[in-house]
Amino acid sequence: MRNRDFAGTPVGAVGLGCMGMSWAYAASERDDDVSVALIREALDIGVTFLDTAQPYGDGHNEALVGRALAGRRDEAVVATKTGLVVTDADRMGIARRGTPAHVKASADDSLRRLGIDVIDLYYLHRVDPAVPLADTWGAMAELVAAGKVRRLGLSEVSVAQAAEAHAIHPVAAVQSELSLWTRDAMGAPGGLAGGVPGDTPSTEDGPGDVVSWCAGNGAAFVPYSPLGRGFLTGTVTSAAFETNDFRGGNPRFQEEALKANLRIVDVVKAVAERHGATPAQVAIAWTLAQGDHVLPIPGTKKPRYLRDNAAAADLDLTPADLAELDGVPAPVGGRY
Repeated sequence: MRNRDFAGTPVGAVGLGCMGMSWAYAASERDDDVSVALIREALDIGVTFLDTAQPYGDGHNEALVGRALAGRRDEAVVATKTGLVVTDADRMGIARRGTPAHVKASADDSLRRLGIDVIDLYYLHRVDPAVPLADTWGAMAELVAAGKVRRLGLSEVSVAQAAEAHAIHPVAAVQSELSLWTRDAMGAPGGLAGGVPGDTPSTEDGPGDVVSWCAGNGAAFVPYSPLGRGFLTGTVTSAAFETNDFRGGNPRFQEEALKANLRIVDVVKAVAERHGATPAQVAIAWTLAQGDHVLPIPGTKKPRYLRDNAAAADLDLTPADLAELDGVPAPVGGRY
């Protein structure tokens, strides 16, 4: 698999989002032993950019990643996050908490669960409107000075917020949802900039062109959900989900919206057929085509999908392909 640069370190161009191994999607498919083996296989095939966070299973996912990294720490760039806390694990309830005290305490908790001495990339998961960003980011910068964190990132922020943080301490990465049906971070207006499940949809303009801001300021842009929470793979054709699957309450996955959104998948499939590729590979390759600084982190719990996703790094879409994909219909339904 091709590599890309993250802050001077080569990493696999396609990373691995580990959230679904512990949180948000079908619980019946979770298996810790399988997930540990999958993370280790990811390292074997060059998928070295690993993403986790404390809220994913209320600490479970970090511990899972830590277990997989035992004896292989130096093979991975490990990203985790602060700024969100679990308020109701059964209902996936979370709240924002950006106080300096929480930032510092949660870093220590993450280091312990991950079983590592330093976090490679520490994100602010969401900006807490009750705490000045400068206070939260300043506390995170102190963790870098203390040697507990190597680099800092932001998640689901606007261009203005990224610039504010960058003036205090360098922003190494911004993580936001980006896919063929979610383009807020490219400057598309509307959507739910910076939202989390349970937020009220925003009526304001989107966050601005964060992808370009990152390119201009030496930061990586890290798309999460590049497969549209599985929809863009073409394998989700009905609105029947397990009760604990986040998508069951997602507007885009309701029956009528889902049927309408299959028009998007039809385009992805057509491009995939021309290349002898899978729809998933095309969807990931589209994110990679948005810039050499882009590092998508598709998630999976299945080895065959891990290998399929990784192979997207070697798929070169033509200008005609990209134009066709850029022109897919707008999605029906909001992100949350």
